[in-house]
Amino acid sequence: MAKRIIWSLSAQQDLDSILNYLLLNWDAKVLMNFIELVETITFQISQHPKQFPVINKQNKIRKCVLTKHNTLYYRERKESIDILRIFDNRQDPKNLRF
Repeated sequence: MAKRIIWSLSAQQDLDSILNYLLLNWDAKVLMNFIELVETITFQISQHPKQFPVINKQNKIRKCVLTKHNTLYYRERKESIDILRIFDNRQDPKNLRF
């Protein structure tokens, strides 16, 4: 059974920033492809949350590489999946906060 997806405020802001960038700098097809990718991956995670590797055992945070530029971080809860961040891989990883 699929778990409900809950987006953190930081993840929503990350997604908005990426979509705005794509809208301003790329064509509509690239934007739509990214939206479809995020929807597909979040659906897969809701169905099978353990399919991606754990990167923080203490906080049970997992990561999924969306593109070579973006990685999605999430945590599984009993009833839901928390999407924590969509991080730009070109940034310093020290800037990644959950």
